[in-house]
Amino acid sequence: MSKELKLPAVEVQQSPGRKLYSFAVDGKLIHRFATISRVSRHEKGGLHGYQRPEVLSHIEEIRNYLEGPSPMVPNTIVLAFDSRVRFEPAKGSSPTDYARPGFITIPLEENLPDERKPGFIVDGQQRLAAIREASIERFPICVTAFITNDVSEQTEQFILVNSTRPLPKGLIYELLPKTTVQLPAHLNRRRLPAQLMERLNLDISSPLRGMIQTATHPMGIIKDNSILKMLENSLSDGALYKFKQPGSMECDVEPMLELLRNYWTAVARVFKAAWGLPPRKSRLMHGAGIVSMGFIMDTISDRLHDSFIPTVIQYETDLLPLKDRCRWTAGHWNFGGGQQRKWNELQNTSRDMDLLASHLITQYKSLVWNRPAKARKTARAARR
Repeated sequence: MSKELKLPAVEVQQSPGRKLYSFAVDGKLIHRFATISRVSRHEKGGLHGYQRPEVLSHIEEIRNYLEGPSPMVPNTIVLAFDSRVRFEPAKGSSPTDYARPGFITIPLEENLPDERKPGFIVDGQQRLAAIREASIERFPICVTAFITNDVSEQTEQFILVNSTRPLPKGLIYELLPKTTVQLPAHLNRRRLPAQLMERLNLDISSPLRGMIQTATHPMGIIKDNSILKMLENSLSDGALYKFKQPGSMECDVEPMLELLRNYWTAVARVFKAAWGLPPRKSRLMHGAGIVSMGFIMDTISDRLHDSFIPTVIQYETDLLPLKDRCRWTAGHWNFGGGQQRKWNELQNTSRDMDLLASHLITQYKSLVWNRPAKARKTARAARR
């Protein structure tokens, strides 16, 4: 049987079309009408959900506090409701030009599956878990809510609420491609790289498919931040920059993806013995290798500037001379001037990335730069 929970509330008009609702409710009841939407991917690879996994140790600390004498939790819970939740202004009230008192009505249906509940927890997951588990009869909590049927708006608010807190960065990076709202500058800069990374990790035609470690794909072998750095460098002033529209965030990602697919397919072919191994066994799959090889992608693309998007064979031809100069899985790198480093001593630091990138670019330019910029059939033969 369907029931309703009717609570005194205040509606606040923050900006045109943006309304918030403030009210108090027993925290023990919230799980009956609101659920946690954890980040995961469905069978086709699409992202759904936007919450982080519960941190059990933190929940236990809050629970112990709630079970102590005179607990107080002044922080509000943030909920997103769908349109089944409604607000009715109080009769005879005297509203201001931005706030009015009334009542918020929330459906309370028994045994409703989580995916059908009218509310989602945008912020306060751990506090609510602690309240739910605490050995107390009830605990009223302050709630701030907004009403929307748009899941992307719920996701965007989750990012904005949590981006200044110690939230796993990988989780935010996975959410960025699905957002359109204006975000803080450091997140806006990563929106396009995050979109490209998502496609590289999911597209069937991508040589990096399933290889990038993210919040929803922890079995990947390449750290998401390594891929993002490689993409950001190229978008800044490298091979991918030419596809951006000056002064605009708009761009066509398809030619970018074609270039990336062609290049990393060539890398996988030329360095096949080091490709696909865990970073501890191959520095090609390590942050230093990914970022450095990104700079080589930009350098080769610059040499082949007559080709709008170089082919796999063109990239492969230019990479082959570097094959014998690389020490991805064994041996020592010879950086010149008597400086040698064992293959697995390269670390994921800016210093080591710069050292390796500079070395590879120097080697490439001395071996290849002045060669005619055209694909050679010998590339395929040499690979065999």
